[in-house]
Amino acid sequence: MSQPANVDSDQADEHLNSDGVLSDPSGAVVIKPCSQAEADFYHSTADPKHAHFAMFIPTFMGTLELNSKSELAAATTAIMNPTEAGQAITDSQHAIPNAPVVEKAWAPSNGGKIKTDLAIVLENIAAPFKKPNILDVKLGARLWDEKAPPDKRAKLDKVAEETTSKPLGFRIAGMRTWQGAAGTESNGVSKDTYKLYDKHYGRTLSVETVRQGFEDYFLLERGAAATGAVRKVIKRFLEDLAGLEYALEHEESRMYSASLLFVYEGDKGALEDALVGERDESTNGLNGNETHEEDDDGDEEHAPAVQGLKLIDFAHAEWTPGQGRDENLLHGLRSTIKILEGLLKSS
Repeated sequence: MSQPANVDSDQADEHLNSDGVLSDPSGAVVIKPCSQAEADFYHSTADPKHAHFAMFIPTFMGTLELNSKSELAAATTAIMNPTEAGQAITDSQHAIPNAPVVEKAWAPSNGGKIKTDLAIVLENIAAPFKKPNILDVKLGARLWDEKAPPDKRAKLDKVAEETTSKPLGFRIAGMRTWQGAAGTESNGVSKDTYKLYDKHYGRTLSVETVRQGFEDYFLLERGAAATGAVRKVIKRFLEDLAGLEYALEHEESRMYSASLLFVYEGDKGALEDALVGERDESTNGLNGNETHEEDDDGDEEHAPAVQGLKLIDFAHAEWTPGQGRDENLLHGLRSTIKILEGLLKSS
């Protein structure tokens, strides 16, 4: 079985961004090289008829043209402050390929680097977390679209047959979990340790053992039911998955090799603080005493995040009016729901 690797946070960042995904210096957005088809799909989600579905994908901020001769600073200024820059970013902006990569950037997992000058700009859903634990679950028993040549179809069908993709409609494509501080460097700066699980780890799991992959993600003992804060996190994921299921049941689409991206707070103290903060905010709201703190720059401060779920990777996605809902995608989604429901009780 492929063994997970313990690495520091810098190495984890490099791993998560190994497919060419960039980040702006603040970490608030990710800049992902993409095909024209994926950019077009993201643009199409702005149509009001897809409003419910759009709630479950990363916020789309526009496209960039990648050009090594231009300056990243101008592009990221336009991303973060479009009104100040005097322009939107939905058309041609420019950014250099070796843009800064930050700890909390996530990388969509649709097959590695591609040759393109086009990129999409998306919200970085890991940004609000202190130590994000990230899980990528690739959906579908069939992983290729109609444009795929016969050799690629055969290759992907073989992967599906040999993994949980065929029977369950999903497989774990990768994840990372924060393990805590691993000591100090010579300069006294504390280094954090993440445990990384690559795509090969997920391919070693079977229908009988796939629960173990989710136990590893939620840091649970084998066969034990989730308790405490982690139990609350799993219940929230189940609520999100149910909402996404409803949205997909009311769309006619085909989305091959799309993924579910799970993120939750890996720092136990920060997670507890976030849950307490939500309870306090809810109580203040019920009592009519809701307040909003602002930082030194006058920006509103948001409560720490507990968890988040988004559907990602739309290189092979399209709307298909008249063809019915995407049962290939829904099969994997429903299987994932069953696994998470199982984590709430002992196996």
